[in-house]
Amino acid sequence: MLHSQLIHPEISRILAQAGHHATILIADGNYPASSKRGPRSEVVSLNLMPGLVTCNQVLQAILSAIPVEAIRTMQTEKSGPYALESDPPVWSDYRKTMRDAGLELDILPVDKWEFYSAVATDDHVLTVQTGDTQRYANILLSVGVRMFPQG
Repeated sequence: MLHSQLIHPEISRILAQAGHHATILIADGNYPASSKRGPRSEVVSLNLMPGLVTCNQVLQAILSAIPVEAIRTMQTEKSGPYALESDPPVWSDYRKTMRDAGLELDILPVDKWEFYSAVATDDHVLTVQTGDTQRYANILLSVGVRMFPQG
């Protein structure tokens, strides 16, 4: 029986094999998961219907299972049909989830094309495709190091 909140067997297997600096993409329902991913990554589809499951729900589960040292999101656009004047509401949800998990990190927004490039690397091991319909909900996690007490 697992202690973490994560109980999905396929995601657990991939995370167990991931090492330091591996990346995990939690993708919203609009992300092109079939074409914007690393050459060795696996895709797990959890997009049951629009809104289920959400990226934040997946983030909660993954943070209960692995150490994370960096979190990137797509920078919001300043003009055009997808523009926002402030941070997307989902980023506040992520920050709360991170605090609740004991992470002392903040999210790092990066340009959309830089985000795609960061995903499409040899370090990308997993994309979890969700049904999240919120704008700018994609989130890229970098696996950290499991620390053991010295002595």
